[in-house]
Amino acid sequence: MKKNLYFLIILFIGMSSCSVDQKQTLLSPDNKIQITFEAGKLPSYSVKFEDETILEESKLGFVLSDSNSLMPDMEAYGIERSNFSQNWEQVWGEDKIVNNQYNEMLIHLQEKKSPNRKLDIRFRAFDDGIGFRYEFPEQQNLKEFTIIDEKTEFVLGDDYDSWWIPQNFDSYEFLYQESKASEIKAVNTPVTFRSSKGTHISIHEAALTDYADMTLARKDNSLSFEAELAPWSDGSKVKTSTGTTTPWRTVQISPDAGQLVESKLILNLNEPNKLEDVSWIEPMKYVGIWWSMHLGTEIWAEGPRHGATTENAIRHIDFAKKHNIGGVVVEGWNAGWDKWGAKDAFDHVTPASDFDLIKVAKYAKDNGIQLIGHNETGGDIPAYEHYMDSAFTLYENLGMNALKTGYAGGIYPRGENHHGQFMVNHYRKVVEKAAEHKIMLDVHEPIKPTGIRRTYPNMMTREGVRGMEWNAWSAGNGPKHLVTLPFTRMLAGPIDYTPGIFDILYKNSEGKRVNWNNADMDITRIQTTLAKQLAAFVVIYSPLQMASDLIEHYEGHPAFKFIMDCPTDWEKSLVINGEVGEFITMARLSHDGDWFLGSMTGEHAKKMDITLDFLSDGNEYEAQIYADAEDTDLINNPASYQINKKIVKKGDKLHLDLKKSGGQAIRFKKL
Repeated sequence: MKKNLYFLIILFIGMSSCSVDQKQTLLSPDNKIQITFEAGKLPSYSVKFEDETILEESKLGFVLSDSNSLMPDMEAYGIERSNFSQNWEQVWGEDKIVNNQYNEMLIHLQEKKSPNRKLDIRFRAFDDGIGFRYEFPEQQNLKEFTIIDEKTEFVLGDDYDSWWIPQNFDSYEFLYQESKASEIKAVNTPVTFRSSKGTHISIHEAALTDYADMTLARKDNSLSFEAELAPWSDGSKVKTSTGTTTPWRTVQISPDAGQLVESKLILNLNEPNKLEDVSWIEPMKYVGIWWSMHLGTEIWAEGPRHGATTENAIRHIDFAKKHNIGGVVVEGWNAGWDKWGAKDAFDHVTPASDFDLIKVAKYAKDNGIQLIGHNETGGDIPAYEHYMDSAFTLYENLGMNALKTGYAGGIYPRGENHHGQFMVNHYRKVVEKAAEHKIMLDVHEPIKPTGIRRTYPNMMTREGVRGMEWNAWSAGNGPKHLVTLPFTRMLAGPIDYTPGIFDILYKNSEGKRVNWNNADMDITRIQTTLAKQLAAFVVIYSPLQMASDLIEHYEGHPAFKFIMDCPTDWEKSLVINGEVGEFITMARLSHDGDWFLGSMTGEHAKKMDITLDFLSDGNEYEAQIYADAEDTDLINNPASYQINKKIVKKGDKLHLDLKKSGGQAIRFKKL
């Protein structure tokens, strides 16, 4: 039967080469989203949501190294249509069960003139957006080739409100800017837009594999954004061959901001889990020797202020065990930090002279704590790939199943950047090698997330964002930052933002700080309240979630109980309300039936009533409420908070009073 079906498809393609309609449409399962494709001198597509044009006619194509564009004057010679619907289960994530439902259209194209090269475009329409990718079929007239430029356009339907970070091929660590789309020059993705009708749109990519990171550059005096790929050192963009595909180009579409956050489109465009055994993958919270280095009270390198000593590591392990925290990260445990930035500075196996790796690893394992390794590469890729297997073997033998990697500084070989095809392939090589050794990854200075966590669920979390450490040695992250991230960067995947600072004004650290990097040491605070720091454990998702403050600031602190109780793996997640850069309220259901709620604000205080419709029927819950207090003030008294308890049930209303850059965190404990 399968052979007959295959024959019929090929027969249809062949017979229709002269009769295929060059204009084709594809609807989402709920019929609200429509993709229109049209072949011609430059093939194009457009997108509508209900009666609103989201993307105007947008061109498609490539420029190859022989200077010949691929796709001008092509015709469709075959169309294949299908639909798909399936629920699949995440190894870990925001929701245990994910629905993957779409309609698909595969268009076969061929140049009208010699050399008659072929190219396929696969479109998928979901209820929460669209994805499309180019596919290069094997053929006689095209084998190995180099892409000089990808000409994919996204022509906006109007001058949308926009939230974005500037284009950069080495970093995503910027504050998000808000402007009209017409004021943007070039951006990293994901980039978020809002139309005059309130429709929210995010442009990004999924399944970034053996290809260059896509950024977007606005064409002069227009609303057309064109793909601009991170280059190799020789200026080319992608070195590839037929039989391959590009990443998916994605457009998430939602009638409001909250549903945009709930979208699973990026995940659904990735391949299913490739790892047969996932029993060793365990989401967890962790503490560690980290924040002190950014404050400057300790340092990474060996010496009088070295943080990663055997004694200090054991102290952190004892704290983690006492407070039900799963892991401890120890940065600066290894030799070579005095040579950071130089070639071959680290071998990732030799410990510092005052750190007994064997003793610490055994102590952690005996106490049920995961010792999280740390591999800072300094961007030295050849060295890391040389030492990686031996290092991972050592960690596996020591029972260390989690690893934080870092790529601070320029990339070796010089001329390559963090986001080009060279590094995309390196990052994937690390993920695959880590999986062989049963190691979970937390990657800093990464390639952006594009849903690969579905395929390799040991790829747990990434930085790729302006995180907490910027508050220690710069002008910091303003009040709007945390309430912008869920609608922008977090659409791509989990964030290792490292929340949880209780010493917000550095009252306990200021006298000990040292200006280790010539930073502006007038910075004396974090721009949030303490309750907002708690709310971040619910709102800012990461399956490896750090409680980032010094452990002495947590010891005996009543508010730390919320961090102890809050899971990092969820049954279900909902956005209750929110607006980009203004406020957000999220509720997440734990696997044991408790709900957790996080609500936070930006530059403006907010009072709101929320209805507890998400709670289960027929159950009562004890609401354990951690909130801004009456006297909480962002400038003068940000660490003030209050804890209250009350019995609630489904349908009840709660009043939330959030101060400027404030928050509220609630555990609904099932009774």
